[in-house]
Amino acid sequence: MTRAEVRGPRALASGAFRFALLLALVFACGSGLLLWTVERQVGTFAVKAAETMLLNEAEVLAGDYERQGLPGLSEAMRRHGDVQREAQFQYLLTDAEGRRLFGTLPADAAQVGWGESRVEEPDLSQVFRRYGQRLPGGLTLVVATDTFDIDQVRRRLVRFTVLSGVGITLFALIGGYLAGRLFLGRLDRVNRAVDRIVDGDGQERLPSIGVAPEFDHLTRNLNRMIDRKAAAMDAVRQVSTAIAHDLRTPLTRLRESLDIMREAETVDPAAIDGAVAQTEDILATFQALLRIGMMEGGVGRKRFAPVDLSELLDRVRQVYEPVVEDADHRLVSDHQPGLFVEGDGEMLTQLFINLVENAIVHTPPGVTITTHLSARDGQVVARVSDDGPGIAEAERDKVFDKFYRADASRSTPGAGLGLSLVAAIADLHQARYRVAPSASGFCVELVFAG
Repeated sequence: MTRAEVRGPRALASGAFRFALLLALVFACGSGLLLWTVERQVGTFAVKAAETMLLNEAEVLAGDYERQGLPGLSEAMRRHGDVQREAQFQYLLTDAEGRRLFGTLPADAAQVGWGESRVEEPDLSQVFRRYGQRLPGGLTLVVATDTFDIDQVRRRLVRFTVLSGVGITLFALIGGYLAGRLFLGRLDRVNRAVDRIVDGDGQERLPSIGVAPEFDHLTRNLNRMIDRKAAAMDAVRQVSTAIAHDLRTPLTRLRESLDIMREAETVDPAAIDGAVAQTEDILATFQALLRIGMMEGGVGRKRFAPVDLSELLDRVRQVYEPVVEDADHRLVSDHQPGLFVEGDGEMLTQLFINLVENAIVHTPPGVTITTHLSARDGQVVARVSDDGPGIAEAERDKVFDKFYRADASRSTPGAGLGLSLVAAIADLHQARYRVAPSASGFCVELVFAG
């Protein structure tokens, strides 16, 4: 069976075709109701127009009879019949005994009021709409007109209604079939992309369906979900690689220390303390790597809410001012009040704590650390800077990498993950970050969307 043969029945069974079929039925019923209403209105209008003409004609003839008597009435009916095209009106005039005085209508048409009469001819049968009126002297005047044109209009409207309903239904069915084929063709592309993703193609993304905006919105959301999952997997892969490469040295040192203690006759408590300290450093590094990996994977966005960044930085200053003073540094703050960002308060607190601690650890005594917060062009700008020795310009793009440590910082404790965690938190909050140019010292600038 060919692909086209498969797609034909699938198109007929598709949701698009079923929806088109439903619309076809709705349109058929609606058009039928509309055209039936039009037919009734047109028919009623035509009957009313004919009755108005009959009333006017009867009134004119009654006026002729009142002014000129029976001879004038007969002459008027004869004259009207001669000038009318295709005998628009038929007449009947009878006396008080019911004898025909003028006209060709059947004798039983001599009745007062509205009615219909059928006239049978050798090759034609016609129905006439009639109006009868009593005249002085016992005369009965009947004026009639045939209903052929009215019946023709009604029959044509009925045919048009049926044909239009059938045409609309067929058009909707054909359109639904074509829409079903189009939809299935685009859905096949999506399914093939899903198969490639399932088979391990991490770069594959779902193509746009393009049938309706809601489908494109669904595709974008699915691609965002795939991006998040891919980012989480990349983060796990990077953490595994980092652990394999950068924790090998401290783990080797720890094992050497344990081997020495095992072979020694007596265990030095200081050696045990050193091993415990090395273990704690390794665990802290593991924890930092896991937190960075989770943030790079997008974990934590569901807890986002408006955060008063001004108040948050004020609290960081209050908590760390004694710590900074104990390290023989000075902490200065300049925070514009009432600045809010969308994010996680705990993560943002950790971000600024890391920046302050980085400045404490990697600068000599007597350095001033400054936290600054302001609004600029509808965005919130935060800076943490110091007036210490700073770093070389060539190293500015590397300080946010995992385990990177500048030459001047290798003698200080740490694993080189503090600024990596800052970068991960900033990325999670979609904030731009950089090592900003500074006349002296080191400055990290973060720009949050307002």
